[in-house]
Amino acid sequence: MYKDTKIRLGWLKFMYFYTIVGAGGFGLGMIFVPGVILPAFRFPAQDPVVLGIVGSSYVAFGLASVLGLRAPLKFAPLLLLQLTYKIIWSIVVAIPLLLSKGLPVHAILLLVIFSTYIIGDLIAVPFSYVFSRHE
Repeated sequence: MYKDTKIRLGWLKFMYFYTIVGAGGFGLGMIFVPGVILPAFRFPAQDPVVLGIVGSSYVAFGLASVLGLRAPLKFAPLLLLQLTYKIIWSIVVAIPLLLSKGLPVHAILLLVIFSTYIIGDLIAVPFSYVFSRHE
């Protein structure tokens, strides 16, 4: 393995599992039982096309994370992508709304959940490995 790189395989595998259960499960719910998911999380009514795209994306993260359990380092960029979009959403969407007019309940819940992924991914992703050259 790479001697100069601190790799936390346990954290990597945990974050893949968390993504399978959390994002994958939530995405399946958004696609197949939106009538249960939307009220449960107090989401407003959504365009079914957009809801399907978001749900499909979450399912894709969950399915790719299954592969990450088998090859944690190879799929670390998946967690980096997850980390990046959650940070962007938090900074560009959630925080400005929070500071201007407040967040609706469903957005607060998403911000809390996203924060757990952000913290976990920051711990798990071996940045020096991901950004190094290896052939």
